[in-house]
Parts: sequence; structure tokens; C-alpha cells
Amino acid sequence: MTAPGPPRPVENLPERQVALIDLLDRLLSGGVVVTGDVVLSIADIDLVRISLRALIVSITEQNPSPWAVTSPQRGGHDG
Repeated sequence: MTAPGPPRPVENLPERQVALIDLLDRLLSGGVVVTGDVVLSIADIDLVRISLRALIVSITEQNPSPWAVTSPQRGGHDG
């Protein structure tokens, strides 16, 4: 077994400003999963538990919306 060597110096990332819209575009192009749990309790007795899970992804031609809005056909009936 070898002894651990001296700690490596921490490498700082280059300081770079990123616009919020660019960050959102990059996140949404790949998709983001948001999860969370909320528990309401009194005297260590859980009364309400809410589990939240959401998938957020951008809609593109390659990844169409599952809730595509279809327009009603025109001329279907006289009126």
C-alpha cells in the first residue's frame, strides 16, 4: 500500500461570464429533472408528504410535444 502524496493544488476555473439565457438554453436542450420532497409533521408524526418530480425539456422538431395542439378542420359542417 502506498502512502498518499501531498494534496494537489485546487485548479480554479477561468472566470467567465455566462448569460442566463445561454445557461437555460444549454440546460433545456439536454433536459432537466427537478425533484423534491415536502413533509409536514407535528411532534415527529408525519401528517402530509408531497413528492414532486418534474422533467423540463425544450420542444423541438426532433423532440415534439406530446400534447400537440391540432387545429379543427375547416368546412366540416355548414353553419
